Amino acid sequence: MQFEVFLPRPNPAAHAQLQLAHGDAVSAAVGRLVRMSRAKRGMTRRQLAQASGASERYLAQIEGGEGNPSVIVLSAIAQALDVPIADLLPRANGAPAAMARILDILGRVPATELPVIADLIEARLGEDRAGARARRIALIGLRGAGKSTLGRRLADELGFPFIELDRLVEQDYGAHVSDLIEMAGLATFRRYERACLERVLEREEAAVIAAAGGIVSNAQTFALLLRRCHTVWIKARPQEHMSRVMQQGDFRPMATSRQAMADLAAILDARASDYARAQVELDTSGDTVERSLKKLVLIMKRCLAGAAPAGTARPADNATSEAR
Repeated sequence: MQFEVFLPRPNPAAHAQLQLAHGDAVSAAVGRLVRMSRAKRGMTRRQLAQASGASERYLAQIEGGEGNPSVIVLSAIAQALDVPIADLLPRANGAPAAMARILDILGRVPATELPVIADLIEARLGEDRAGARARRIALIGLRGAGKSTLGRRLADELGFPFIELDRLVEQDYGAHVSDLIEMAGLATFRRYERACLERVLEREEAAVIAAAGGIVSNAQTFALLLRRCHTVWIKARPQEHMSRVMQQGDFRPMATSRQAMADLAAILDARASDYARAQVELDTSGDTVERSLKKLVLIMKRCLAGAAPAGTARPADNATSEAR
C-alpha cells in the first residue's frame, strides 16, 4: 500500500529559535554544575582559573550560563576539579544522586563482570526474563542481513505473526520512513518506533519482529526489546550486506561503492557491541536462505522451549561457527 501525506514545511526561523533556547538551557545547566562542583570542593574561582588555565572572567561567564566552553576547555575544568567531564554535563533524565552513585560504581567494574551484575539487578527487581519475553522473537542487525526474509519464513514455520516495525511506523505516520526522517527528523522516527514496539509488546504474546538496524541507537528502546523479546542478531560479512541491499533494488551504493563499504564497516563496528547483547547470533555469510532458516528454527524452538539455545551468543563463537 502506498501512502501519501502532505505536511507543512518546517519554519526555519522557529526551528532556529528553539535551537537557541535549547542551547541557552544547556549552557545554564553546565554553568550550574561547574559552580556546584567548585563550591563542593571549596575552590575559589581564582583557584579554578589557575588550575584549569581558563581566565576568571571566562569562568564567571560559564558559571553564569553565558559561556559556551569547548570540549577542551570543559575537559580542563573537569581535570582541575578532579571529576569526570560527564559530571559537568546535564543528564537528559535528571538522574538523582543515587543513580549517579550507581553509575560511578559501575564505571569501576571490569566489563567482564557487568553481565553478572545485570543479572543480580534483574533478580533484585523480581523480573522474570523468560516470562517477560513470552514467545516474542526479535531479529536485529544491519540492513541486508536477512531479517525480513528469515523473519517472514520463521514466523510461517512457527505459526506466529510477522511484524516489521518500520511498516508499523509508516502506517501510523502515513508516509515512508525516509520521508518521515526527512520531514520530521530521526528523533521523531525513534519516538514512533518506540510507540509501535510498545504496542506490539502489549498486544502480541507470540510474534516474530524485525527491527530496524538503528534501534540500538536508543538505549531505552533497545533495552525494552531485549527485556521483552528473545533477540537474535542476524549478521553477515559487510560485502554480503552490500550485495543483498543491491539485490533488493537499491543501487545507490554502486555510485560510491568504496565509500559506501567504508561507511557500512564503520556502522557495523559502532553497533557490534550492542548487537552482541542479543541472546543468539546467527551468521548468514555464505549460506542459502534455506540453510540459515533451518539453523534459526532449530535455535529458536529450543529457546522457546526454555532450553539453552544451541548457538547462543554466550559464548558468541558457538553461533558463528554453527551458522557457517
